[in-house]
Amino acid sequence: MQIQLGLKENWQQFTLLVLVNMMVGGMVGLERTVVPLIGTEEFGIGADIVVFSFIIAFGVVKAFTNLVSGVLADRYTRKRVLVLGWLFGLPVPFILAWGPTWAWIIGANVLLGISQGLAWSMTVNMKIDLVGPKKRGLAMGLNEAAGYGAVGLTALFTGYVAAAYGLRPQPFYIGIAYTIIGLLLSIFVIRDTRAFAALESATVTTPGEETHKPDLLWVFKETSLKNRNLFAVSQAGLINNLNDGMSWGVFPLLFISMGVGLDGVGWIKAIYPVVWGVGQIITGPLADRFGRKPLIVWGMMVQVLGHVVIGFEWFSPFVSGMAGSVLLGAGTAMVYPALLAAVSDAAHPAWRASSLGVYRFWRDMGYAVGALMAGVVASVFGLIWAVHIAGLLTFLSGIAVWLIMKETHKS
Repeated sequence: MQIQLGLKENWQQFTLLVLVNMMVGGMVGLERTVVPLIGTEEFGIGADIVVFSFIIAFGVVKAFTNLVSGVLADRYTRKRVLVLGWLFGLPVPFILAWGPTWAWIIGANVLLGISQGLAWSMTVNMKIDLVGPKKRGLAMGLNEAAGYGAVGLTALFTGYVAAAYGLRPQPFYIGIAYTIIGLLLSIFVIRDTRAFAALESATVTTPGEETHKPDLLWVFKETSLKNRNLFAVSQAGLINNLNDGMSWGVFPLLFISMGVGLDGVGWIKAIYPVVWGVGQIITGPLADRFGRKPLIVWGMMVQVLGHVVIGFEWFSPFVSGMAGSVLLGAGTAMVYPALLAAVSDAAHPAWRASSLGVYRFWRDMGYAVGALMAGVVASVFGLIWAVHIAGLLTFLSGIAVWLIMKETHKS
């Protein structure tokens, strides 16, 4: 079969990968509304930092798995790593539904972090491989729209199920379906894409790089510190997911304490990733047309406005939560595909998968940093101050991108 780069040329495999990533995202959505409340209401945990420990475990494990996922993909093929990710995810919904102690919930999140780091990373890499350089922003927009749209819809679904039947086990039944469908699709219908990356690599003639095969340590240093664009993108990714990690733990507890019902919390938790996900169908192509940097800088500032709306309670708690979450979702939708596309622009195809792994290491470490920050700040100053601090850090990160980053997209 002749290999051609492009979205139109590979639309069938691309569509199947979008479907798989919906299942991957749905696994994270299982936890967005219900799990913090399981900690406080079922297990009687009073310390915020202990309740948020499941997010810290998830973020740290996912970050380190991202770091090695690109190396594994280059060595063992994208498809094998994708299947391995689903195998790690199989026990997760069962443990969340019937785990007898909080330690079991944390263990489930260790497995979920490994699963997400392998499976989501591969859907990103495989789509980038298929489409080539011209439609990278659109490809990332569609990928993240599917994943985070599923996060939001699953969070909403589990909120309603929990309100009707209780916190466990019924909200987690859908996760069993996600794992089975995702694993079967990955084994039987998804094809490996490493040959597409090799084809693109053969057409890139950056002096001194076309024959250079760097190790992971070199790529880590280049992505984290030495390359100014990659550094700016990596720190923005970390702060972006710091916001998500903070909201994951804080929002259910904060809005329940303000008198919002469980179904209302489900809406607040759902609207953020749904807007984030669906919005990327628009912002992905915009990143191809207007460049990566404008969407990153302005997206961070829109997120800051979302923190302001929530943190200063301009309206009723439910309305403030919904409006602020819409703004957080819109800002993140602007940022997310542009960040991934910028890394793909700046990294040579020969080490792009590894560079994306390093970027995703820093980005998903933001989950752990956000949850840890929120737990410490909430314990001392209250939950609302975690929102304020996250907003300040987001503002500073956007300024850093504006000052440091140069546009990476060559139209």
